[in-house]
Amino acid sequence: MTSAIKLLIADDEAPARNRLRELLGDMPNVTIVAEAKNGQEALNLANEHQPDIVLLDIRMPGMDGVEAAQHLQKMVTPPAVIFTTAYDSYALQAFDLNAVDYLLKPIRFERLETAIHKARALLPKQLQALAPLSPQRSHISIIERGRILLIPIADIIYLRAELKYITVRTVEKEYLLEESLNHLEQEFGSTFIRLHRNCLVAKAYILGYEKRGIENGEKHWAALLKGVPEVVDVSRRQQHLIKLST
Repeated sequence: MTSAIKLLIADDEAPARNRLRELLGDMPNVTIVAEAKNGQEALNLANEHQPDIVLLDIRMPGMDGVEAAQHLQKMVTPPAVIFTTAYDSYALQAFDLNAVDYLLKPIRFERLETAIHKARALLPKQLQALAPLSPQRSHISIIERGRILLIPIADIIYLRAELKYITVRTVEKEYLLEESLNHLEQEFGSTFIRLHRNCLVAKAYILGYEKRGIENGEKHWAALLKGVPEVVDVSRRQQHLIKLST
């Protein structure tokens, strides 16, 4: 006897959730463990219930399905992901080209059943290919004690590369992230500025600049930050940014 498949539904529209609940109710081997109205809620519920499969609507307010899928893949045991969508030719083409399973609304029982039986976790290259379907991430996900923590981009003061990790600094605490600083700069270049080869600083958290202690025979510039006592040194190569900001 096979164990029931634990499934999580994520869709911002109640009629769509109701439709899926009705269809899944006719599948004896499936148990709905939770329902979410957006991507962030889906991640919180996935942490709690550890589903086997997540049915993710692509277009949801706040965090959409594609971003939620990116964060879900950081779980110790990532769930399989099946996207649900109304007709969007650009999205459907991306799914077809990259062998990512999706269900076109209105969803039919036979198609849903087939998708569930062949569902599998997404590969990193598949997620990378789907990234253009989603706007810039609203959160960065950190794995801490086996759980996904979501850090709002708006709360991050700086991102500093140290050995193979990135230190993510907020007013409250620091987190460790395994991502490329260059990749983060490309994605969040409108929010952060590179003041040093190993540090991106949120423009909104820069109070100003001041000259500090002697370095190589002369004083160097440092950025003063809102909400934290530490400063971030500005490399010689990036000192032109100080002139642009004053």
